[in-house]
This record gives sequence, C-alpha cells and structure tokens, in this order.
Amino acid sequence: MTAPLGRRSSTFTRLLRHGFTDPSTAERFLDAPEMAVVRTDALILEAFGATADPDLALRSFVRLLEAQESDERQILLDTVLTAKPLRDRLLGVLGASEALGDHLIRHPQDWQVLVTYELADLHPGVAEFERGLADATDPVALRIAYRRCLLSIVARDVCGTTDLAQSAAELADLATATLRAALAIASAAAPEDADACRLAVIAMGKTGGHELNYVSDVDVIFVGATPEGGADDDPEESRPAIQAATRLAAHLMRICSETDIEGTIWPVDANLRPEGRNGPLVRTLSSHLAYYQRWAKTWEFQALLKARPVAGDPGLGARYIDAVSPLVWQAAEREHFVPDVQKMRRRVVDNIPAGQADRELKLGPGGLRDVEFAVQLLQLVHGRSDSSLRSGSTLEALAALAAGGYVGRTDAAQLDEAYRFLRSMEHHIQLYRLRRTHMVPEDEADLRRLGRSLGIRVDPVAELNKAWKRHASAVRRLHEKLFYRPLLDSVAQLAPGEIRLSTKAAGQRLAALGYADPVAALRHLEALSSGVTRKAAIQRTLLPVLLGWFADSADPDAGLLGFRKVSDALGKTPWYLRLLRDEGAAAENLARVLSAGRLAPDLLLRAPEAVSILGDPTGLRPRARQPLEQEVIAAVGRAETGEGAVASARGVRRRELFRTTAADIIGSYGTEEKPAEGDAGALVDRVGNALTDLNAATLAGALRAAVRGRWGDTLPTRFAVIGMGRFGGHEMGYASDADVLFVHEPREGVDEQEASRAASDVVAEMRRLLQVPTAEPPLVIDADLRPEGKSGPVVRTLASYAAYYRRWSLAWESQALLRAEPMAGNADLGRRFVELVDPLRYPREGLSEDAVRDIRLLKARMETERMPKGADPTLHTKLGRGGLSDVEWTVQLLQMRHGWAEPRLRTTRTRAALAAAGEAGLLSAEEARILDEAWVLATRVRNGVMLVRGRAGDTFPSDGRELGAMGRYLGYEPGHVGDMLDDYRRTTRRARAVMEAVFYGAS
Repeated sequence: MTAPLGRRSSTFTRLLRHGFTDPSTAERFLDAPEMAVVRTDALILEAFGATADPDLALRSFVRLLEAQESDERQILLDTVLTAKPLRDRLLGVLGASEALGDHLIRHPQDWQVLVTYELADLHPGVAEFERGLADATDPVALRIAYRRCLLSIVARDVCGTTDLAQSAAELADLATATLRAALAIASAAAPEDADACRLAVIAMGKTGGHELNYVSDVDVIFVGATPEGGADDDPEESRPAIQAATRLAAHLMRICSETDIEGTIWPVDANLRPEGRNGPLVRTLSSHLAYYQRWAKTWEFQALLKARPVAGDPGLGARYIDAVSPLVWQAAEREHFVPDVQKMRRRVVDNIPAGQADRELKLGPGGLRDVEFAVQLLQLVHGRSDSSLRSGSTLEALAALAAGGYVGRTDAAQLDEAYRFLRSMEHHIQLYRLRRTHMVPEDEADLRRLGRSLGIRVDPVAELNKAWKRHASAVRRLHEKLFYRPLLDSVAQLAPGEIRLSTKAAGQRLAALGYADPVAALRHLEALSSGVTRKAAIQRTLLPVLLGWFADSADPDAGLLGFRKVSDALGKTPWYLRLLRDEGAAAENLARVLSAGRLAPDLLLRAPEAVSILGDPTGLRPRARQPLEQEVIAAVGRAETGEGAVASARGVRRRELFRTTAADIIGSYGTEEKPAEGDAGALVDRVGNALTDLNAATLAGALRAAVRGRWGDTLPTRFAVIGMGRFGGHEMGYASDADVLFVHEPREGVDEQEASRAASDVVAEMRRLLQVPTAEPPLVIDADLRPEGKSGPVVRTLASYAAYYRRWSLAWESQALLRAEPMAGNADLGRRFVELVDPLRYPREGLSEDAVRDIRLLKARMETERMPKGADPTLHTKLGRGGLSDVEWTVQLLQMRHGWAEPRLRTTRTRAALAAAGEAGLLSAEEARILDEAWVLATRVRNGVMLVRGRAGDTFPSDGRELGAMGRYLGYEPGHVGDMLDDYRRTTRRARAVMEAVFYGAS
C-alpha cells in the first residue's frame, strides 16, 4: 500500500536532510512492513544519516533484515532500536563497506560480533584475533572467520573509537593471527613436512611495520631450518628440511590468496626475498646472510627496516632478526648507497601510467610512498648511531626523528597530519569493496562517500579535494622539510633551546645525499644562512629547495660552491634574491646550471648579473643573428678604442654563450629520461645555430672595430669573411674554433697592392683584438683551410681565389668548400665567392673515379695517422669508429658526386644533407637514420665534455664524477654510465657499417 502523499513528502524532505542522495528509493525501502518502526523513529534516521553513505547503509540493512530468520529479525530490529552503540557500529559498517554488507548477508548471524565486545573499550591484539580464528580448520572457514574479525576493526574505525595508527596496527595483528592459522592448516594437511623442518615467517612491509591497510599484499620472507639439532649450514643435510618448509610456505600462500564467494583474505607476497621471484622461496638463515653480505642492494636493506617475525618457529625468527639487523644499520656506509637512493626515488614515479599520476595516493607526487621513503632514508642514515630511530612504523619513526632533532618538530607535525589523512583516504577507498587500490575515485558518488567517511559533511566532494591537495602539497615539499631544513637549522643557530642536528649527524646526512665534502658544504651553508639579516632569512627559505636540486645532480658540491660564489657577488643586489624567491623557474634553473659542470658556472661568475636570464620566461631562447649583430655593432660604435670595442663585443658573446649553455643544460635535464632521437637532434641544432650566429655577430663587430680604428667607415677594399667547417655548417660546438676564409676585392680606383695591404692589416687587427687577454672567453680564428694552407696568404682577392682553384685546387679543398658560407662583411662579395666555388664543390657530372679514390685514400690515411696514441677508437667522437669524421665524409662524398644533379644536397649542414640523401634515394631511410643518430650523439658528447670539464675533449672523461655528469647531460640515470658507453658504442658501430658500405663501397 502506498503511503499518503503528505507523509511521503515529509519523509522525502527528512531523508534529504539526513544525507540520502536517492530519497525515492529510500522511501520504497522504508515502506516495507518490517521498517515501519524505523521510518517513524527520528533517532534511527539520524543514525543512517551519520554514516558515510546513508543510501548504502539503508539498502544493506534491509537486505540484512530479509536474510534473518523471522524470530532473529525482530531481535536485530530491537537491538538496533534500543542499543545505540550497536546501532552506530552496524550502520557505520554498512554505510562504509558494500563488501562487508555482502558478507553479513551471506552470514546473517555475524552482526552479533558487534555486540560481543564492548568495542569502545577493547582494542584486541594478536591473542584475541587468534581466539577469533581458532575454529577455522580449512581455508574457507578461515576466510569467513577473517571477515568476522575484520568487522570489529572496521566498526571501531567508522565509529571513531580508534585512530588510523590503531586501526593499522590491529589489521597487522589480525594478519599475524591469520598467518599463524594458515600455517597451522598447512601443517595439519602435511604433518610429515611439519615434523621435518622448522619454518619462520618474517613479516615485511606494512605488516612488519604494524601499519597495514584494509586490503594489501602481505609481504613476507620465509626462513627454514632442520629440526632441532640439525646442521643448517650443510646444504646437503638441510636440503630435505628446506624442501619440506617450501611446501608448507607455498601452501600457506595459497590458503591466504585463493578466491571464492567469500573473497580473498589477501595475497601473500614473498618477492622481497633474496633474488626476488627468481630466488628460492625458503632459505636457511646462513643462506640469507650470505646473500645480504655479498649481493643485496640498498633497497633490500631499506625493506628489512620493517622485518618482524610473526609466525612459525619463534626462536628461528628471532635469530633471523638478530642476524640481519646489524646489516641494515650499516647500509648507509655502502659504496653505492647514494646512487641507489637516487635511483629508488625516481623508479617509483617512472612506473606510474601517465594518466594516473594525478590520482595516485601511494606512488604519485605528494603520495604516501614519498613520506615512507624519506623517513626510511633518514632512519638508515641516522639509525646507525641512534637506536631510538629503529622503528618499523612510519609514524613512530617520524616522531622519533623529531624528538632527536633530526627533523623540525613543526615540519614533523605537518607531515604526520598529512600522512594520516592520506592513509585514511586510502583505507576508506579500499574498505568500500575490500579491493586493493590506491587510486582516488573519479565518480562523484564515490568521492562523496569517501569525504563523509572522513568526517566531511558540508560539500564533501569539494572539501575532500581541497584537503587532499593541501596535504599532498605538504608532502611534495617533504624533501625540503625532512632532508635539508634541519641542516640549515644546525648551522644557523637562531632558536635557542631547540634540539638541532649535530655536526656529525649533519655531515652524515650530506654524505648520504651525495655531497663528497660535507665539512665544506656545512661551511657554505653557515656562510649563506647565518645571521638575522633579510638576506640570510631569504637564503634559509631558498636553500632547502636548492640543496635538493644540487643533490639530484652529478656534483652537488660544485653546485653549492657555485651558488655561494654567485650569492657573494650579487648578495647586495636587491633583485637577485627576490628573483630566486619569486620567479618559480629561476632558482631551479640556477641550481641545474651550477651543478652540471664547469663551463656554464665559469661564464656566469665572470658576470653574475647574467643570472637574470634564468628568470625570464623567454630568456633561454637563442637570439637571432640580426638583433645580435645590431647590438654588437652598436656597442662597438660607442667604444673609444678598438680594444674597448671588441671587449664590448666579447662581453655580448660571453653573455649569449651563457644563455646557450644554460638552455642546453636545462633542456637536457628537463626530462626524466633520455631525450628521444628527434629531441636530441633539436638540442644539437639549437646549440649549433646559436653559437654560429653568435660568433658571426662577434666577427662582424671585430671587423667593424678593425676598420674604424684606421680607415673610418670605409675600407679601401670590399671585404668578406667566409665561414668554413663547423662554422659554415652552422654546427659549432662550445669548443669550436671559427674556421674561415678571408676574401677581398679592391674598390674602384684603388691600387691592388694598397687594397691587399689594407685587407691583410684588417685580418691581423681582427685576430689581435679577438685574442687580447681579458676575462672574456676568446674566439680563435683559424684560416688554415685557405689555398696553400699555412704557406699561402691569409687573404686573397676574389680573382686570386678563382685563379688558384682553376689551376691548383685539390680534391680535399673542394670537399672543404662544401661548408663555405658568408658570415660577415660585404654580402655581395660573399655571394659571388659562393658562386665561384659552387662548380668546385658540386662538379658537373660528379667526381671522377680518380677523385673518389683520392678522397677514400685520404680518409683511410687519416684513420691510421691522426688517431691520438692510446685513444679508444670506439669512444673517440671525431676520428673514432662511426664518429663525426665517418658520417661527414660519407655525406660529403655523396654531395660531391650527386650535388650537381640533386639541388637538395647543396647545403652546408650535415643533417640536412643526410636527409636530402635519404629523400633522393642515395641512402635508405634506415641508413640515413643510423648516420644521423650517430652524428647527433657524437656532437652531444663533444658538447657535454666541454660543459662538464670546461675544456675541449673528443672522448668521454675518465674521472668518475665527470663521467656521471656526462651521463646526466645525455639523459641517463645515476649509476648508468656503463649503459651510456654501451649505447655510444652500439650506435657508432652501426654507423661505421653504413659508412663502409656507402663510402668505401664495401658489400
């Protein structure tokens, strides 16, 4: 019978007021005869409204009533109506967990578990849970009993009688009792195995740390032994016992992991054991120790922080803990501790699918793993000398770190709050369906239930998201809070009476974070941050963040030292610290630049005001040649002397050189993985074009200064500078000289000898001015590619060039002219020079066979005669196998043979010529790609060597730190320099094979 309209309208309104989102459906449930008393009881409706999901709670409660026998139904109703504690527990569980509601439907009497205990006062431990599981003698019964015990934990949680830490500890205790019960079932099924061995189950992860989730893998390690009196160190004698223990352990795992209508208890995961899933499931204690002492990685000792014996033979479990604990607290002294830590910090985030990172509570940025990892790292570093830090619980360890002065109390309290909130979110997300997940739901109904379960009743979706983002933001800054701020507090000495990190502990922490000279680092920190000035206060804000960026580099010490030098130079400049504090990217860009090598910091320290480039959103874009040349010419025009003019031009060059190096470093470090092939090529092109334009503008300025100093505005002869080599190819590196040819043509009415003297004097003056010793980096002019080489005149007329090339030109000179391009001076003269040499570099009908043979013989002679003694030919970027020379000579031979017929080959740029050769069918697409990849990589290596070492080099550095910095520049993770060298050899080996087939005509 349908209720009267007025009553239905009143009920509908009350249901909305109590938090029901589907009042119409709720009314239909309340219309059931057995719900009459519930419908009219305001306290009962209020109790439903207090749950996380009133609609779910009502729906599950009606189903539970229907599942009762008729006489039991009234008992349940009477109890809910009269016993408020039971009512709150039962409805709270039903409103929070659909899965536990389904369990109660399948087992209608289990609701009475919530009456059995005075749950507000009782926090059961392992013994109480063991009693709750005692009657379970088979896997199905154990799963049912587990859910029954879980009901009591959830009831205390949703009613607020336990906090997060207590609930997590109870879940770990229930897991302990369950593992013991599962082992008992396995032993009863195979008594002969149980008698033949001893087996200890060591809890790891959150189970070992007493901080388990509602649904989580239970991580374990199994230790086996012979029965009392056996020889565990003898592999032969212990083998039967280990085999028996392995069968018991495998059966235990199946019992807990199997799924039926009752669901799964949880998967038992033994992959933290030595050798992971590839290693034996059970080992003896001596076998465990042998592995940990010889082969274990840092993350394995980090995992052992939480190891705790929970089931099986207690004596064997205790012996295991006693044996491995000293190894855990020596982990920070291991050789590869720092790179291992850096890799672990990145590995987790790298494995998150791109579309899920923003919803990942555990592994995403600002997630639970960030807190857990940071706390565990500090435990490993400082727990060596302070046993109070040796807790398996994240929250207990964080509190101990704060109490010992290793972490600031305010920061620890903020992170404690954030961790509790995020773990509570994770708990209640999992509780709904009892499924293992760390993803924040996207559905609004799920978010509403989640927010209400956390006590957010007003606008729960919006407020939940706001709180989540706030806490995640606090966690994202935890490395600043936990690792670096205490270091500053230890040297700044601002707050009397505050417990601080000791000098020894601060040094240990800096060493663990990758600083090779902690004593010097502490001196720099003290100099930068001590005192009560505004400057020191801003530094104390900046340094915790900067220290983290320095630590992410290959040379943190150099980064910190460079920052101190820049700060000393600019510290009194009002805009400097304000720029770093207020411009988000400026501080990080500066940290990357200062710690990437020597070249960029050297350029910056010569004129520290260039740091302003790093805060300008467009500051890292290379400037085009025309505005550069205009600036240089204007600066030259304002100078009173030639030396002053070129000093101004060189100052512009130094600033722009810093801009280019900074953009290169930041572009290379701006990705967490190696740049893709196309991205690497774009980086190389950007550097080559920027340096070419910059040096062309500098030469234009030097030419103007040389002419003005003696002849005023007009030289007696037209004069042009022709770029050659990498300069003409727009492929200059940081260490490249400017290869040039000088050409002139007497003006009308000027004697040729006078014109030649003027041209020679201009060249001499340009070279002199560009090499005057100053603080600015020099630009070396190399004119050795001119006719007759060093024996010939340094400058010729256009007619003289024509005569020489017509009569004496050799094949190598024609090959060199492939890169000729006007760079400065008279544009018309430069254009006519190009017209003069085009027939030489792109000969009609191509090269003769004799010319091809001469070029091949010359290349072969270079390979044998010019390789430096002792150099590794597989790693020499210029003359080595598959290096720059191999690629360039291959493409240049194709240009000279086919350029006359294929206009696209007529370019001074190697990569453009390779692409054209591929498009013209002279190379297959794969051959062109292989050659291009090798050329780009070799060019990046040469640039990287200059950036890292501050001086030129054609092969990888031998110093470990420098090699590590090269790896970071090329996109490799710390500890992967071997992969870098292998990749280089593999790439250039393929290029050499293509070169031999194309250049030498080998099959």
